[in-house]
Amino acid sequence: MRFLTQIDRYIARLIAIPLIGTLTLAAMLLLLDKMLRLFDFVVSEGGPVSVVWRMLANLIPEYLSLGIPIGLLLGVLLAFRRLALSSELDSLRAVGLGYGRLLRVPYIYTGALMLLNLAIVGFVQPYAHYKYEGLRFELRSGALGASIKVGEFTNLGRRMTLRVERSDDEGRQLHQVFVRAEGANGQRISATAAQGTFLATDDPDTIILRLTQGRLVHDGPNYEAPRVLSFTSYDFPIDLPVIDSFRGRQGNDELTIPELVRYGRAPEVAEDDRNAYRANLHFRLVEVVMMLMMPLLAVALAVPPKRSSSGVGIFVSIVMVVTYHKINQYAEQMGAQGRIDPVIALWTPFLLFAALIGWMYWTLAYKPGGQPIAALERAADKIAKNVTRLLRLGRPAGAA
Repeated sequence: MRFLTQIDRYIARLIAIPLIGTLTLAAMLLLLDKMLRLFDFVVSEGGPVSVVWRMLANLIPEYLSLGIPIGLLLGVLLAFRRLALSSELDSLRAVGLGYGRLLRVPYIYTGALMLLNLAIVGFVQPYAHYKYEGLRFELRSGALGASIKVGEFTNLGRRMTLRVERSDDEGRQLHQVFVRAEGANGQRISATAAQGTFLATDDPDTIILRLTQGRLVHDGPNYEAPRVLSFTSYDFPIDLPVIDSFRGRQGNDELTIPELVRYGRAPEVAEDDRNAYRANLHFRLVEVVMMLMMPLLAVALAVPPKRSSSGVGIFVSIVMVVTYHKINQYAEQMGAQGRIDPVIALWTPFLLFAALIGWMYWTLAYKPGGQPIAALERAADKIAKNVTRLLRLGRPAGAA
């Protein structure tokens, strides 16, 4: 890092704090929003709470792929905005350091984050998405022990019914248990117990429900009267239901970039599927490549007009990035449906946005007194003054 001067290291520190903060905040907000829905889903399926953390861990790559471009943009934007508002940017330019030279450090960040984001969207995210769907499948099928619901009658196979009033230790310890089982010869066993627990056996298809401190009623066609007994401990063998194995990786979101390239060219794949593979491939690529334009956009929107501290640039930057992402999603759908070639559908918006960002940067860096969003700045300043005047007019007479 000897080629970095003291000014470069100073800019690197200015970028690092908002970049890390924005990335962390965005990921946490997305995870918190998803966490509530996952808790509802897991509880409704009767699954252990610990599976929520495993599902959230598999969502982190997806949220990082969304947060990294925004974090890079806001990190550079807030760093240069601070330089501009403190007049340090004017001083740096006065000593001969142009915007091109000052962008050295932002592009070092960009190169590293591009490689990281490419690895995430190209290889990590497909496997994480597959594992996430696998956990959802296991919850629904009961493979995670998710079939026992507190306060409800649950059928374990065709011949056994179980009801549990309360459970703790993530469902391992059961309280106030009722069990009814029917044998193949017509015999019936009903039992209530203060406690119960599931135990593993040598047979992977059978588990033991061990009941303690309860009463049992045994009845059958050949019994003159049901037999009633009390027990300290009683073992119920339970045959586990047959659970279908989870499917293999399929769909665009679960394939890596090399797999998308291979399937997108395979002649044996249906044309509709090839279009979907190609559209998803180019969607991932343009999302990563657009990061090259983030430092230019950030600088163009970071510098407010002289004698102004307006934050319109921050708002415009977020709107532009979100709008571009939504356009790419729509273009991917059009390409997948075969309505337009995926290359044209996804790279045309990229070229248009790149040209717009290039013009904005050129206006700021090379046009004397240039301000790419001057009209928006003036409009925002006018609106702020009007709102302030209305608030003053609405204030009661004599108020401080």
